[in-house]
Amino acid sequence: MRLIFIYGMPATGKLTVARELAAKTGFKLFHNHLVVDLLVSVFEFGSPEFVRLREEIWLSAMKEAGNAGIPGLIFTFAPERTVRPAFVSEVEKIVSDAQGRLDFVELICPMEELKRRMGNATRSAFGKLTSAELFEQLYAAGTFDMPEMPEAAVKIDTSVCTPVEAADELVRALALAG
Repeated sequence: MRLIFIYGMPATGKLTVARELAAKTGFKLFHNHLVVDLLVSVFEFGSPEFVRLREEIWLSAMKEAGNAGIPGLIFTFAPERTVRPAFVSEVEKIVSDAQGRLDFVELICPMEELKRRMGNATRSAFGKLTSAELFEQLYAAGTFDMPEMPEAAVKIDTSVCTPVEAADELVRALALAG
């Protein structure tokens, strides 16, 4: 299994780019908010139950994808302080055990553009952060501080390209069938 692990701050375009990449490669798309939205319907975000179940589901889905022989999976991820530091190393182990390949991709964007994007209607389809003011408060409080992520194979500033161009760059840089 090939796992493309796309990470970045909220509103960097992870899901939008991932959808374009999935369309170009035929890889399955595992959007992290599917699990987050499921669990916040029962548990408070960041509660011990939420954190444990969120990561169990993420990891189980990745493991089963490898076991099922799914050739490619794209995972979107917004690092923040409720994620256990061991999560990424557990993802690496799952992919290694499946004799797969893991590529980290970081999407970046200037802060002013992130705040502008917070109000996009598409963000409300999932339980995504939609308030620039709340984003600023969370950012100042260190919510998006995270353990060091592995070095990205590709880093893309989504403020200077379209989602299609970002996906094209990923196909090229990661030598994905497109």
